[in-house]
Order: sequence, then C-alpha cells, then structure tokens
Amino acid sequence: MSRFNTADSKTKRTVGILTAERPDALTHEGAPGFTHDARGELFLSAVSSFTSNSFYENETARSDRQRTLLSEVALKHPEWLLSFLRWLRHDAGIRTNALTLAADAVWLRLQAKVTEPEGINRKLISAVLARMDEPGEMLAYWTSTYGKAIPKPVKRGVADAVVDLLAEYSFLKYDSKNAAFRIGDVIELTHPCPSSPSQGALFEYAIGVRHGREDLDVSRLPKIKARNNLRALTPADIHQLAADGLLVEHLRLSGMTWEAVPSLVNGPWTRDLWQAVLPQLGVMAAIRNARNLDEAGITTKALAPLFAKLADPEQVRRFRVMPMRFYAAYKAVSNVRWHAPLEAALQHSLSNVPALGGNTLILVDRSGSMFGRVSDRSELTWADSAALFGSALALRADKATLVEFGTSSNEITVPKGGSVLPLMSRFTSLGGTYTVTALERHLRPGHTRVVILTDEQNYGGYYHTPNTPGDVVPKNVPLHTFNLAGYRSAHTAGTANRYWYGGLTDASWPLLRWNEEASEGFWPWLPF
Repeated sequence: MSRFNTADSKTKRTVGILTAERPDALTHEGAPGFTHDARGELFLSAVSSFTSNSFYENETARSDRQRTLLSEVALKHPEWLLSFLRWLRHDAGIRTNALTLAADAVWLRLQAKVTEPEGINRKLISAVLARMDEPGEMLAYWTSTYGKAIPKPVKRGVADAVVDLLAEYSFLKYDSKNAAFRIGDVIELTHPCPSSPSQGALFEYAIGVRHGREDLDVSRLPKIKARNNLRALTPADIHQLAADGLLVEHLRLSGMTWEAVPSLVNGPWTRDLWQAVLPQLGVMAAIRNARNLDEAGITTKALAPLFAKLADPEQVRRFRVMPMRFYAAYKAVSNVRWHAPLEAALQHSLSNVPALGGNTLILVDRSGSMFGRVSDRSELTWADSAALFGSALALRADKATLVEFGTSSNEITVPKGGSVLPLMSRFTSLGGTYTVTALERHLRPGHTRVVILTDEQNYGGYYHTPNTPGDVVPKNVPLHTFNLAGYRSAHTAGTANRYWYGGLTDASWPLLRWNEEASEGFWPWLPF
C-alpha cells in the first residue's frame, strides 16, 4: 500500500493536499499526526510563512524544512511548482517567500543538472517578480546565498521581468541609492532587450544615474524631466504649490507619490502638506497614516473624502487590503472618528468570505500557541486572525455554531445582522489545543460542515485520545482545516471530504465552496 493517499482509476481524488493514510508522526503536543506529501507540506509552509518565528518553529528551521521539500518538488514537479509560485506571489500576495523559493528551486535544479521542461528555470525566476524592486532583490538573494556567479537562467528570468516591469514611474518609485543592486546594475548584469525606444532610453538613463553621470538626456522621458524640474524648486516653492492646491498635479506629472513630499521640502510633514496630498491618499495610505493625520490636526471635514473611500466597497476591493489590516488599524487609532469608517472597510473586505448554506460548526483555536504574532512587524496574533475570520464566516452563514476552544471550549452567540468587531471582544485565551474534545462536545447531527481555524497542534497529553478530528467528524461531512502556522503534521488523515488551507488570504475563501462542489481535488490556481 502506498504511503500517501492516491487516486485510482475508480475513485476520483477529492483532496489537493495529501497526507499519510495512518498516523506516522506526532504533533508538537504529542497527539497522532499525519505527514503531508511534499507538495502539500510545501504549500502549507509557504503560504503560512511571513519570515517570522512561530510558537513551535523558528525562521531558520522553517527555511531548512522548505529547502528539503524543494529538493523533491523542484525536480519531480517543476510545472506544479511554477504554477504554485506564480499564484503565491501574484494572487496570495506573499513576496519574500515566493522569491526565495524560486531561487532555491532553480539552484537545486542546476545542481542536479535538470533542464526539462525547456526554459522552466527562467520562468521560475520571472514568475515571482511583480514589482520593479524585486529583480534587484532576486540578484541580492542569489549572490548572498549562492555566490557572485549568476547562471544564465537567473539572468534571463530577471531580464524578462525588467522588460515587463520597468517604466518611468516604477523607476522613480523603486530605484534607491541604498540598494545593493540598483536598477542600472540589474540592467547591466542581465542585458534585457527593451520593448520600445522609450524603454531603451530609460535603460540608458538608469545606467547613467547608477554611475553618477550628469547632463543625461531626458527628452524622451517626460516624467523624469518633470521630476527634475520639481526637485529644482525651493521648499518655499513647494509650500506655495501646496497652498495653491497645485502640488498633487505636479506630483502626478512627475511620477512621484505623496510619500516624496518631505524630501521636497527638506523637512517634516505639516498640516498644510497633509491637506494638499489628501486627494492622493488611498485606502492603504489612510490606515497607515491615521495617527499622523490626527497629530497634524487635520479636521474631520477635511478627512471626509478619505473616510468615504474607506466606506466604499469598490475602493476597498481595488486596493486588496486584507481584513487584518483594518482590524490592526482599528485597534491602533485613538481618535474614535476613525472607528466607523474602519469598521465599514473591514466589513467590505470580507466580501470574499462565502455565504455558506447549511449548518456550519466553526471552531476557533485559542490555545497558547495561537498567540504568536503573525509577522515580526505586527502585534496581531494568529488567535486574532482565527477569531476575525471565524466570526466573519459565522455572520455570513445561513446557520452557524461559533466555538472558541483550547483546554476547554465555549460557544459564542452570533447575533443576526451583527458585525465582526463586537464579536472579537468575546474571545478569550484557553490554554491547550484540545481539538477532539471540542468537536466531541459541540458537533451535532445537524451540522453539514466543520471549519477549524487552528495551528493543528492537537493535544495528546493527560487526556490522550486515539481519536483524531477526522474520526469524530462523520465521513460524509466536509471538514475544512485552516492551518495558520504551517507546521509539518496534520491533525487528521487526508481522505475524501477533508481539506486543508494554509494561512488566511482572500484566495482561500472560495475554496470552501469549490472543494465541496468539486468532484476532483485541485489547487487554488487551477480552474474549477
């Protein structure tokens, strides 16, 4: 019998992420565990990784585990890996992990002298480069990890990305004197072929700037010409443009954003400068600078258009801001005038959460290990994420039972027509991860699906039970597990009606419905 579940000619596979058929490992807390196949484990680890330490696994250990998984996946499943990494960067929006995995995969393939399919190494590199600062990031990672010699597939993949990404605006935004590889360096090292005469002029300009040349020709580069003219103005001139309401238009013509204003005036933000750039601020800029705008004394009346953007569903969708961003901003601001717009934005950002039919049991893990921070730059925890999304699912569902669990468990009442934020205050901290105990207590015959938001570290201590969540949930009831931390062992076997999702992204939510409706398993980047 094979180690991992496989589809035979008579049974269609209903699981994308496979596990061992029987327990072959232990969770960190000592309960029976089921190791994933290499692709599934890599998927879970990558989408749950934000270059931070987790409760059970530090950054170095996770990186080493991913490289071990890549040694199999990159050689045996290169086309799957290409699709995965493209999805990871462009749809899931995970930047650093996509870049490092692509580079590591190409290195492994080059070491093994594997060249098939033709051109795949080059495609792996270009697929994960989505912003103009990332070609330089790729070269910096490669040279610091594998040495100064840059293989042709890496150079060509980077060059492909440069042609697709480099324009005047992206050059002005991302070329930095502090970068190890400036855009001019990237062009000189990889020799991209310009797609137009204007891009060719930009290539020449980028190289000239890198080498400190003066009197560069900008006649075919209107944004750069306007930028040079704007930078030639005195701080007093800039303040006058702000007072006259003309600063935003000058910024637009020069391809500069509101963030460049302090460098133009050689000084700090003032109330007048903030007032001048308010029309240029988007949803993300608003939530990042709420405190700065309050401290500058911007009036509620002046902020009204910004509040309107936060309350506009189309604006929120356009900027693709994750719900946790709004929740973090809501917790951070001290002025209550932001609360209503941020709550509205949070509700709009949950539009991808499916309105589930039937009767859904939602278990939110509130054990100690869930209180690790989701990233080094955030004070929010996996417990926050689980509670937020569990609440959203419950509010959107036709009928739902919302439960927080740890060593003990509690049902949380979900009011009809309620909102997410009031529910968040009802969650507590509950010790160990007694997933099976919570399921046995709260699962009812009428439940048509189970959703568990957890790190899968099911406890196997003093009250050890041989049961797993998959044993408790009937085989005809879909069990969806959102693994927030991406640890190695799953808490149940990967059989029919058992689904895993790594992390919490907008791309994950449609899979709840799709997996239940699909007759075959699939990955999120594959068409239904």
